[in-house]
Amino acid sequence: MQKNEICRGVVASLGSEGEGVINLISGGRAFVPGCIPGEEVEFTALKVGDNVVYGKLNRVLTPSPQRVTPPCPVYGRCGGCQLQHMSRPAQLAFKRDLVANCLKKLGGLNVTVGDTVSGGLEYGYRNKLALPVGVDAQGRNVVGVYAPRSHRIVPVTYCALQKEWCAPLLKNLLAFMDSVGLKGYDESTRKGVIRHIVGRQIGENYIFTVVATKKIDLSGLAAILDGIFPSYALWLNVNSGTGNAIFGKEWHLCRGEGTFQGEDCGVSFTAGANTFLQVNDGVRALLYEAVRAEVCSPQSVAIDLYSGGGMLTAMLAGNCAAAYGIEIVPEAVRCADELARLNNLSHKMHNLCGAVEDRIGEVLAATEGMERVIVCDPPRKGMERSVIREILKSGADKVVLVSCNPATLARDLGLLCGSLAEDGNKIIKNPVYMPHSMQGYYEIISVTPFDMFPQTKHVETMVVLRKI
Repeated sequence: MQKNEICRGVVASLGSEGEGVINLISGGRAFVPGCIPGEEVEFTALKVGDNVVYGKLNRVLTPSPQRVTPPCPVYGRCGGCQLQHMSRPAQLAFKRDLVANCLKKLGGLNVTVGDTVSGGLEYGYRNKLALPVGVDAQGRNVVGVYAPRSHRIVPVTYCALQKEWCAPLLKNLLAFMDSVGLKGYDESTRKGVIRHIVGRQIGENYIFTVVATKKIDLSGLAAILDGIFPSYALWLNVNSGTGNAIFGKEWHLCRGEGTFQGEDCGVSFTAGANTFLQVNDGVRALLYEAVRAEVCSPQSVAIDLYSGGGMLTAMLAGNCAAAYGIEIVPEAVRCADELARLNNLSHKMHNLCGAVEDRIGEVLAATEGMERVIVCDPPRKGMERSVIREILKSGADKVVLVSCNPATLARDLGLLCGSLAEDGNKIIKNPVYMPHSMQGYYEIISVTPFDMFPQTKHVETMVVLRKI
């Protein structure tokens, strides 16, 4: 097969990115976004390697019954969504199968994965937006979403995943910029001022942040927003760096009090411009309640690893004798302390600052002999191996693991269950692994995917383990 060759094939399965996988006569495979298993499609080969082809879908010759019309006019050009062409049941099945396949192929774990839990909203579910601002080829200001695997901005006037307030915010930001002569930031030339617009909704309140390369006057934008949003805060963040981080270290409050009170699963909290909250309110509540249900004994002690701003730690503290949170970011730990104070939990919610691998030992030592449940929601890279070793040594009765990355989830579960083993710096399949009989390890009780991000390839997963 040659580059730019037009080909046909039948989609056999879906890859981890939600792309169609086509088995080629040559013995290789083609990966083509926008396909559904069972469809015959025509595609153009964009990149050809040894036994692998990456293609672009031209047309669907035999559509699947699960194919639907995407509502977004830039779907396929923007990199935000991968699954809008699939029906809701097909998306949920894909995410369940993705988790199951990762656990089997990468973790050596052949376990039953439950149906994907979904909330009520398929679109308009995001309580937060963070969109780049730049200029197009004609030098006009644009705001939008990055194209797949690039930093080229696809201009949008709204996003189907965002709530209704997204459209007027974007429209009036561009109008303000044009009226005062501010230009969007151009990464290639490092010219321009406005880099990102970030917004979030807390109840009936809004927090907006304009990210710029220097300190600028946003009073004109505030005057516009005053007529649209009854209750909001406007921040300016200065980021003069050249990396990919959205925020810099310099913050200026331009309108409002800067933070708002909220409530989630019975926990009161204060949210600011940079507070981490899951973007899907409905599914977040379902996930957190599922985790909390696993820590329901008044005598138990919860140990929350990678605890962030302490939201889950506070929920667990209300359910059990005590809860410990370990988080490396000092600002997040201060938020967790404030959360404990706000909810009258300071006597049994203990927040420790430091790397989990550095501080887990002292928490396990302090709680030795108690009924312990370890809750772990690590970043996408998963847990450090030293953390997994400490969990295995702890003898904790139960572990509840939450993950946004099925691949690293499979690796971590394999090490916790004994299907994988460390061999120096490598991780290998354990040749003596026997399900349900690995003394000193854990066994999986349940695996539940949560559709935190409908229309996208991403999935959140909760796994419950108990000590063998």
